[in-house]
Amino acid sequence: MATEAAADDGSGSDAPDAYDALLDRVRRWNTLGSAAGVLGWDQQVMMPEGGTPARSKQLSTISSIRHDMLTDEETGALLDELADADLTDEQAAVVREVRRDYERADAVPVDLVEEISETGSEALQAWEEAKAEDEFETFAPYLEKHVELKREYAEHVDPDRDPYEVLFEDYEPCLSMERAESILEELREALVPMIDAIRESDRELAVDTFEGEFPESDQEALAHETLELLDYDFDRGRLDVSSHPFTSGNQFDCRVTTRFDESDPLGAIGSTIHEYGHAQYNLGLPQEHWATPLGESRDLSVHESQSRLWENHVGRSRAFWETFLPAFQEQFPDTAEASVEDAYEAFNQVYEDNLIRVEADELTYHLHIIVRFEIERDLVRGDLDVADVPETWKDKYEEYLGIRPETDSEGCLQDIHWSHGNFGYFPTYSLGSVMAAQLFAAAESEIEGLAESIAAGEFGDLHDWLGENVHRHGSRYETNELVKRATGDDFSADAFLAYVEEKYGELYDL
Repeated sequence: MATEAAADDGSGSDAPDAYDALLDRVRRWNTLGSAAGVLGWDQQVMMPEGGTPARSKQLSTISSIRHDMLTDEETGALLDELADADLTDEQAAVVREVRRDYERADAVPVDLVEEISETGSEALQAWEEAKAEDEFETFAPYLEKHVELKREYAEHVDPDRDPYEVLFEDYEPCLSMERAESILEELREALVPMIDAIRESDRELAVDTFEGEFPESDQEALAHETLELLDYDFDRGRLDVSSHPFTSGNQFDCRVTTRFDESDPLGAIGSTIHEYGHAQYNLGLPQEHWATPLGESRDLSVHESQSRLWENHVGRSRAFWETFLPAFQEQFPDTAEASVEDAYEAFNQVYEDNLIRVEADELTYHLHIIVRFEIERDLVRGDLDVADVPETWKDKYEEYLGIRPETDSEGCLQDIHWSHGNFGYFPTYSLGSVMAAQLFAAAESEIEGLAESIAAGEFGDLHDWLGENVHRHGSRYETNELVKRATGDDFSADAFLAYVEEKYGELYDL
């Protein structure tokens, strides 16, 4: 199928000259962006602590050069020339994506782009120090600056609209803020009473199955084995450790990181599988379209759907533990008495006192997201001061989750995203989880014996289905159309709500 797309992308002799010229420019600035991605990965994984001053300048310079290339008068002239051109569907999709990026970038001064990038590099180091020392005051000035810069950015893009909505479109350009808020509201209304019912349930799960000490070196070996089981291509990737798990790369080189807690081996397994899902999406993008929209992921909601699908619908399933438990027990012989059902229950328990988003269960996870969404929205809109973030965070956790962080390190400093100035990012986590359920339900209906294949450690059919229905399309289709083509229905929360009601109803006798 990817070969068909290559034949139709219009980059050959039948393409308008203006299109070929535009595609050449796109490839150049995206190649430069890819280089910046490697520098960003290095900063979080390999760079010595003292490297920040130079790295911030390197990244800000690349950002400004890319901005200049994107907003050059020739780019605008080529887009104007192609406005009424006779284009194939694939060419029209490329022009649509480039036009969106051009119009947003052209509205923003290059010196602001540089300042945002440089602030992000400096803020990353400040965030790491603040989290390690539990001192929000160390990070607060950088957060304040990010808020000011992003308000200014949104003002340049569209001064007549809600600035947070403008920022949200950087991560999810194809779904409206209204649609995102509607889905978050559906989740809150359904999950809060479900979580309350679970807490009142008399059903006791095997939550102590994996209690004990699990050395980091052994967990790292198991993480490698997990990726090998899932068919991660180590010829095009690698596994490293970072303070916050992430994935970085493209279809030729996509790297994942994870982190380890010696008292919680399931956390590392979950984050490793989660990042694998991100990497598998990148590695499945068509290679012949690298550095063009047809070879780039759709958006963060779709990207998150791939990581949450593998983490939750595969990694948290009984079927997965049929094939994975022997490997776990070989690495940690003290768990030899655990059954598949024990492992399944332990990995799917709903926590009453977990404060950390990346360690959350499937249900309370979304309340973690809602807290972040509400705080960053209010910051950007000017309804909340940076100085009030720690207490507001604690108050909202107490209101929504019934728990209150004692420190800022386990509260408002736990996530890396605000150090990058990524306001508008968090809603895509919940949107992606919802989308994952819809995609997996469709895959189950079309792949005969999918659960049995997973239980046998065979993931090829699922890889192929996702490759065919999601990965190979790159950014050809907008979000809802991509989901509808894959599942037959518009994007909605229906499949997710049905999934959690059935799964947790059975687990907790609801």
